[in-house]
Amino acid sequence: MTATTMNTTAGQTIAREALILYLNTSTTSTPTWSAIGKRVEDASLDYDWNDSNVQDILGNVYAMMRKPVITESFDPYYLDSGDAAIAKIWDLAVVQQDAQALCNLDLLLVHFYGGSAATPFAERYPSSMVKITGLGGEGGGNLEMPIEATFGGERVIGTASRTSAGVVTFTESA
Repeated sequence: MTATTMNTTAGQTIAREALILYLNTSTTSTPTWSAIGKRVEDASLDYDWNDSNVQDILGNVYAMMRKPVITESFDPYYLDSGDAAIAKIWDLAVVQQDAQALCNLDLLLVHFYGGSAATPFAERYPSSMVKITGLGGEGGGNLEMPIEATFGGERVIGTASRTSAGVVTFTESA
């Protein structure tokens, strides 16, 4: 695999908007990628490498780790009927309480700062879990539904493109 580089200006920090998680709100064969995180102020990916250290009988220490389990939490996430991603999650979690469907969602993580500016690096996780962790909020405030996404299934890497209208397309690497 060829090394992927950052497509940003050296010495300049990268805007948070350059890392976006999308939920497929349509079908596997004709996905519609809807951004997750509208009105969310802070969300970060957590990588759990399940790392450990062992020491052999000669006193040598070896470090080990596995492929990471990646999660991302969105809290607070304000409900908005115009947000296709949160509307789909709300329907599956609150209305249908369909645990199996919530564990089989198609996620696309686009690193707009990586690869080329026209076709940034992207990772597709076709069997991911998205769960709500609460529903409510303060009196006089907004209704919040925090969510947590756990990336799952066979990771597929490739590139993404985004039109000026915000339509995202994923292309798997050969």
